[in-house]
Amino acid sequence: MNIIASDSSSFDGLASMLEGYDCPAILVSVDYRILAINQHYREEFGDVPLQQNKRCFEVSHGYSVPCDEAGEDCPLSATLQSGRKERVLHIHQTPRGKEHVDVEMLPIHDSQGQLLFFVELLRSVSVASVQDSSKKLVGSSKSFNRMLEKITRVSHSDASVLLLGESGSGKELVAHAVHQGGHRASNSMVTLECAGLTDSLFESELFGHVKGSFTGAHSNRVGLVELANGGTLFLDEIGDVPLSMQVKLLRLIETGAFRPVGSSTVKHTNFRLICATHKNLAQMVKAGEFRQDLYYRINVFPIHVPSLRERQDDLVLLTNTLLKRISERKEYHLTDSAMQVLKQYDFPGNIRELSNILNRATLLTDTNMIERSTIQECLEIDRELDPLVDTSSASQSLSTTDAGEDKEWLDLKTAEKRYLSELMAFHHDDKEQVAKVAGISLRSLYRKLE
Repeated sequence: MNIIASDSSSFDGLASMLEGYDCPAILVSVDYRILAINQHYREEFGDVPLQQNKRCFEVSHGYSVPCDEAGEDCPLSATLQSGRKERVLHIHQTPRGKEHVDVEMLPIHDSQGQLLFFVELLRSVSVASVQDSSKKLVGSSKSFNRMLEKITRVSHSDASVLLLGESGSGKELVAHAVHQGGHRASNSMVTLECAGLTDSLFESELFGHVKGSFTGAHSNRVGLVELANGGTLFLDEIGDVPLSMQVKLLRLIETGAFRPVGSSTVKHTNFRLICATHKNLAQMVKAGEFRQDLYYRINVFPIHVPSLRERQDDLVLLTNTLLKRISERKEYHLTDSAMQVLKQYDFPGNIRELSNILNRATLLTDTNMIERSTIQECLEIDRELDPLVDTSSASQSLSTTDAGEDKEWLDLKTAEKRYLSELMAFHHDDKEQVAKVAGISLRSLYRKLE
């Protein structure tokens, strides 16, 4: 079956078929040309002049070649190879600017199995933004998009989600995105920070208690699992839950049943569980520090939350977004040289540290333009407070006297300075290579050289 562009009746029939979808949809030929669109597409992304034989990658991305030739995943190409429907996350050009769009490509065959065309379904991802946003996840890097694709896949289910990533990488924001993208979004997301809680405090916070159940229990208290009924329970730093309490948490997850502290009444709750940790839970299971059965209960759908080092391409966008969140009344900007300083920093504290640095910078600057020197001053404060100083290689530069005589020991600071000076000379001032050989971060090397 061939579809002829000039056959308007064919297009009318195809367009009518697309109206059966409850989201923006387009009909695409095997050579990427848009044959028809539905009304949902017109309302969300605008009209497409079908008579111009526009190709999907031209309209959605402004590319002159298919997505896979431009360095992105192409759902059409993937469907051609697999013979089945494929799904990818793309950044599309829309009337509102660039946006994340969840794209599902469906192959359409005739009765003999011959591929005729594709139906492409497009759903905007409302929990993330490619532009400055005060309330959404922001990013466009590959590692961010990989994470966001997993968020869009799991959000509409009730599967338990385990967020894995370094401290300060934004795991709580990701938890909110999973909650907001699902059918429980109209109900509450309740958060329990598990770090530092004793057995009794953890049980009381989670399950609640009745008056007089322990010293200080002057009134009844509703537990967080009850408040999360119908919504989402987010357990942050799940790796810190006391081992003795893990069996009670497991029972709650398996049955939805619990008893407030001091009560004999069994209550029931229904929530979506999201957990987060910066620890290696699998390693903790092997060490006997975390229950294996609980680990498998919470690790249904793991999502890696990338560190800031893994998403350097998002640094400018994150900086602009954080500056707007920090100050709504005054608009701050970084000079190009100030941004270059940030790009050379490794951010061990991730996005949380970036936010602290920018907060500090807005207080130290007298104008709305943040200069290089201001950022350097902010980073210097972090260096002064950093207790981790690697001096393991300094001993290689210790000076001794001739054989048979007593050693003449240098003080540690001088030995370290001499060692780094020799390394710098040997590697022709290549700081990255020197830091690698010395076994320290580039940030620590700059501090030591000063």
